[in-house]
Amino acid sequence: MIKVVLAEDQVMVRQGLKAMIETDPEVKVKGEAGNGKEAVELCEKHHFDVAILDIRMPEMDGIEAAKILRMRFPQMKILMLTTFDDEQYVMDALKLGVSGYMLKNGDTESLLRAIKDSVKGALSLEGQVAAKVVPALLHNEQDQSVHPDLTPRERGILKCIGEGLNNKEIADRLGLSVGTVKNQISHILDKLELRDRTQLAIYAIRSRLV
Repeated sequence: MIKVVLAEDQVMVRQGLKAMIETDPEVKVKGEAGNGKEAVELCEKHHFDVAILDIRMPEMDGIEAAKILRMRFPQMKILMLTTFDDEQYVMDALKLGVSGYMLKNGDTESLLRAIKDSVKGALSLEGQVAAKVVPALLHNEQDQSVHPDLTPRERGILKCIGEGLNNKEIADRLGLSVGTVKNQISHILDKLELRDRTQLAIYAIRSRLV
């Protein structure tokens, strides 16, 4: 069972999202919050696997809540959910190391896939969001090259991460065990001096591996 905390200030929207999420028996909304502050307080009292945060909320917005949750609960996955596909919001969220950025007008299948993929370690960007952020990343860092100390296997894994694959999918594509993929990702993070998988995905895009 994947335990979710859902933060959305509009009650009807929150109820609708909860109903969408709970169409899958493997996912359960175990906590509901009307703003980022309430979401943080819930996470301090209960264990959740995934936090879904609206960007714009009163008292504390989703970006600020994500900063706190990433610091206090680094193992918890965070998905940003909003009607705003503004490029800067996406960049701010990705820099925090969130696991995905979804638009509220997406369908149930996409939302559930993003939740499950985040738990597996994959990065999810809704199509309209990816269409905006990928060109921006390429524009900002056109001359970035792949670190010379990365081995061919590590480059292959980095490319897969940039494509949004989870560890099992990477293992299947490259003919490796999941344990080997995990160990290789740790080595890549150390070599590149990066914090998490989201930063690896951004690095892969900027390096034109994807």
